[in-house]
Amino acid sequence: MHNGTHKRTYMSGTKGKEGEAVALNPDEKKILQVLQGDIPLHARPFALLGKSLNMREDDVIRIIKGLSDEGVLRKFGAIIRHRQAGFTQNAMVVWSVPESRIEIAGKILASFPEVSHCYERTPAFEGKYNIFTMVHLKTLDIPLQVRQMAEAADLDDYQILISATEYKKSSMVYFGNRNLEND
Repeated sequence: MHNGTHKRTYMSGTKGKEGEAVALNPDEKKILQVLQGDIPLHARPFALLGKSLNMREDDVIRIIKGLSDEGVLRKFGAIIRHRQAGFTQNAMVVWSVPESRIEIAGKILASFPEVSHCYERTPAFEGKYNIFTMVHLKTLDIPLQVRQMAEAADLDDYQILISATEYKKSSMVYFGNRNLEND
């Protein structure tokens, strides 16, 4: 049974929100090791991960949330293999947005279903492009779609960077194949 009462041990390089060393218990170590790989494409991916670790789904979710709250797990993202998903047109669009409108423009741009990523960049690219969006389309015209996005967000200064080649995408590996139980 995994109830979170395991003794915590320190791992080199593991830091929390304040930059202090964080002690990880065996369950946390196991979860971090599986999270650095691909998450199953499944309606309940954490149930499958839990099963593979001999843990309950709610324990996996609780531990992930705790690691996030502590600042140990700072980023949880998805890699989209857009060509495998049937998207034939892809572009990064960089937007110059006045500081006072960043939040509202970001929300408008992110609301488009074609946008997989929308984030503020600081410092701004070329000193002015401070919002980046990644747009994926199956059949529509990217410049037309971007013009519609620009109109909706009331923006007129942007650049479209078309993706011509998809390069290797992989997750960061922090723990390698070593046995975390012995760290």
